[in-house]
Amino acid sequence: MARRALKLASLAAAASGIYLYGNKFVDPNDFGVVRVGRAIATTAVITYDYLTSLRSVPYGSEEYDFLKSQIKELFLSFEDTPLGAASLAQVHKAVLQDGRTVAVKVQHPKVQAQSSKDILLMEVLLLVVKQIFPDFEFMWLVEEAKKNLPLELDFLNEGRNAEKVAHMLKNFDFLKVPRIYWELSTRRVLLMEFMEGGQVNDRAYMERNGINVNEISRNLGKLYSEMIFVNGFVHCDPHPGNVLVKKCPASGKAHIILLDHGLYQVLSESFRMDYCRLWQALIKADMKRVQKYSQRLGAGNLYPLFACMLTARSWESVNRGIDRSPVSASEDVEIRSNAAAYLPQITQLLNNVPRQMLLLLKTNDLLRGIESALHTRASASSFLNMSRCCIRAVSTYQRSKSHSFYRKVQISFTEALSLWQINLYELFLWLKGSQLGSWVIALLSRTHHSTY
Repeated sequence: MARRALKLASLAAAASGIYLYGNKFVDPNDFGVVRVGRAIATTAVITYDYLTSLRSVPYGSEEYDFLKSQIKELFLSFEDTPLGAASLAQVHKAVLQDGRTVAVKVQHPKVQAQSSKDILLMEVLLLVVKQIFPDFEFMWLVEEAKKNLPLELDFLNEGRNAEKVAHMLKNFDFLKVPRIYWELSTRRVLLMEFMEGGQVNDRAYMERNGINVNEISRNLGKLYSEMIFVNGFVHCDPHPGNVLVKKCPASGKAHIILLDHGLYQVLSESFRMDYCRLWQALIKADMKRVQKYSQRLGAGNLYPLFACMLTARSWESVNRGIDRSPVSASEDVEIRSNAAAYLPQITQLLNNVPRQMLLLLKTNDLLRGIESALHTRASASSFLNMSRCCIRAVSTYQRSKSHSFYRKVQISFTEALSLWQINLYELFLWLKGSQLGSWVIALLSRTHHSTY
């Protein structure tokens, strides 16, 4: 059954591949450095192959139609038009013989064979550019591509990642991860539960469907803070096409649907602890600790630039406290202009930091883009959630390294006290921003004046 699924689903991909390069579902966010190179190098070859042949069978011939018709052995229906397409694969909606609606993710033909050639070509081009521009330090891109691309091309690995993150975050009832149908999946074909919704950056969709934008932004922050700081297992491709939102008709709750689990970053314990402590220092505007932990993460004397890259804030805002005020239009312009001015230092920094940091920087940028689209960027709640996760992560680490029962109790007490202080501050912010809070503050103010 599984072999037949591979054969027929692969044929289905080829039969419907005509839609890959000419439909509105192609998301430009899917085209990273490696993928852009592949698109340029192979578009003509693959498109010609899709349009003219199916495993060397002439398009439109009786044999071609016969092979395509055998898809019906597995599916009651199979939509030729893909729901979405990118450079590695495309996804189709289908219904199995038992009535289950599924999403069928099928890898494009020749991607496996072509990928090693693309990486070699990219390496040669980067070496040539480096000879012309000695300050050009982007050879780490090749190493990252060599490491990550084979993982993305293994759909069984993607399925395992999906199950792992679903189990890891099972306490978040708002998170939905599609179930994997292993009996019909292979390295190049992944069958999963079909889920749909609006893209996470579509504020208009949320308003039409009665979904609280701030709640979605807050819950997305919770998910990623938990992944990064607590578990060290991070979904690194949260562009809007991979993160959907939908209101449950039965409960009325808004769900976040996390898709495309091919690319994850596993953080080492030492890296994760340094990263936790760095963010704690950034939130508290503790510049000595910002310098200390930035340098431990490879930033050296460029730690101010590193802090600005992590937070997407100006150095002045970092010193003042990134939770004190949202990003202004003038600050945003300043950041963009400085990015161009400091390009040599940025490339040096990216070359020096641990490789684990690279995908985190990409993830941070994608999440900030979502927050900007929803107008929830730099909200106090996001920093509070990060603080909670950092406190829990550091406390768990300290307990694991302590052999004294008294010390473990002390760590737990300090953790509980710190979390209680955050909850109290969050309550204060809620009261300050609510109508009830305004009434209470006014009442307290009148009471205070009447005593004098």
